[in-house]
Amino acid sequence: MSERRVRVRFAPSPTGALHIGGVRTALYNYLFARQHGGDLVFRIEDTDSTRFVPGAEEYIIESFKWLGIQFDEGVSFGGDKGPYRQSERRDIYKKYVQQLLDDGKAYIAFDTPEELEQKRGEIQNFQYDSHTRSQMRNSLTLPKEEVDQLIANGQQYVVRFKVEAGHEVLVNDLIRGEVHVKTDIIDDKVLFKSADQLPTYHLANIVDDHLMEITHVIRGEEWLPSAPLHVLLYEAFGWADTMPQFAHLPLLLKPDGKGKLSKRDGDRLGFPVFPLEWHDPKTGDVSRGYREDGYFPEAVINFLALLGWNPGTEQEIFSLDELVPLFDITKCSKAGAKFAYDKGIWFNHEYILMKSAEEIASLFLPIVQEHCPEETMERVTKVCEMMKDRVSFVKELWPLCSFFFVAPTEYDEKTVKKRWKEDSAQQLTELITVLEGIDDFALENQEQIVHQWIEQKGYKLGNIMNAWRLTLVGEGKGPGMFDISAFLGKEETIRRMKRAIEVLAPHSAPEGASAYV
Repeated sequence: MSERRVRVRFAPSPTGALHIGGVRTALYNYLFARQHGGDLVFRIEDTDSTRFVPGAEEYIIESFKWLGIQFDEGVSFGGDKGPYRQSERRDIYKKYVQQLLDDGKAYIAFDTPEELEQKRGEIQNFQYDSHTRSQMRNSLTLPKEEVDQLIANGQQYVVRFKVEAGHEVLVNDLIRGEVHVKTDIIDDKVLFKSADQLPTYHLANIVDDHLMEITHVIRGEEWLPSAPLHVLLYEAFGWADTMPQFAHLPLLLKPDGKGKLSKRDGDRLGFPVFPLEWHDPKTGDVSRGYREDGYFPEAVINFLALLGWNPGTEQEIFSLDELVPLFDITKCSKAGAKFAYDKGIWFNHEYILMKSAEEIASLFLPIVQEHCPEETMERVTKVCEMMKDRVSFVKELWPLCSFFFVAPTEYDEKTVKKRWKEDSAQQLTELITVLEGIDDFALENQEQIVHQWIEQKGYKLGNIMNAWRLTLVGEGKGPGMFDISAFLGKEETIRRMKRAIEVLAPHSAPEGASAYV
């Protein structure tokens, strides 16, 4: 095994949107492949034709493109071990089904759904296995002539794997260690269905992994029960020497309560569970996506990487490239990982802090121009320099700092009552005169002159600044006052002040005021 080139795969089924748990599985496969200088294969497992959803495959590929997880070969990426879509490999599977039948390691079963249901009613906890197969209609109990005739007559059948009782299967898992399973509890799984001439997951998965030379199978914990069967299949084909190493990742759990994370949890608590927005072609339902919700792909990657694994240090911020040498699949947790979605928001905030004002402005500019088409990149960048550290998402910037671009048309009632004093109109009228006399309206010059005036007049700094903020912003928020006035410029600053004084001055009475528009 150590001499073989490391090859891992991510093999989703195109049955709908890609769950965030699947994204984490793909990420861990990517990190493992890159760390070992190996290959990451993208395979589509579409043998269940009844569950196929149009657009799902394209959605999955677009998701990884957005996230920056690059595949080396597979569907849409090329490679010399294809086809990589299982529905295009029918003839390959048939060859291996026939090999198992010829070797007596599989058999044909004709039991109808009704017959199987009847048997479940007769035998408690019924499973089709070494103890019950002799009671069923299959090629082990029927004469060969009858079997051949049934097939010739078009009777539908399945091919089942023949599991011998009384043995023990060893699954050597990189995360969970040695897992021992008695063959008595493993049923004779269906490997092939004549109805659609396609194999089930169990056979196709093994054949593809072998032919594509997969060395490590890193997948979710939910597949752990199938691992013993897969070991038996490798042995049945005589491929034990090239059997991949397994690693079953911990489940992603609900943020609250018990059980694994589901879309309902996201709907209930207000967070996405899909990488991109998903439009269900069958129901018309639209599900939220991390991209459309305003997350940075690198923040999503960082968040997911630490769900079930950590580097053993206090460091939390990692780029994809930084994760590669640190990642250790054997250090993944065995227990499920709580999906703390609020931590994902924290990561997005941290990435906003790390990005330049220009980067944030390039994302914020289209939002600003929806309201103010003439606004420039230069001015939007200045606002982002002042305000980006206050948000977790770019979309939160507009409600927070729209006042930089649009003058207030009303004044917050609570702020008016608290900050607009009896003498505010008179004091701010005086301040207008001071500002009109300033030729250099740069922040530092303004600040020096205004502070000198306040000190000379004996006014309270807080009263002046709070009332002034109300006139320019419309409420008690924003950065430093001189940051705001310097950005607005002398003309706009004074215009806003005059309008506010006009609206609020008649109500500058000791008993306070109400909301004004």
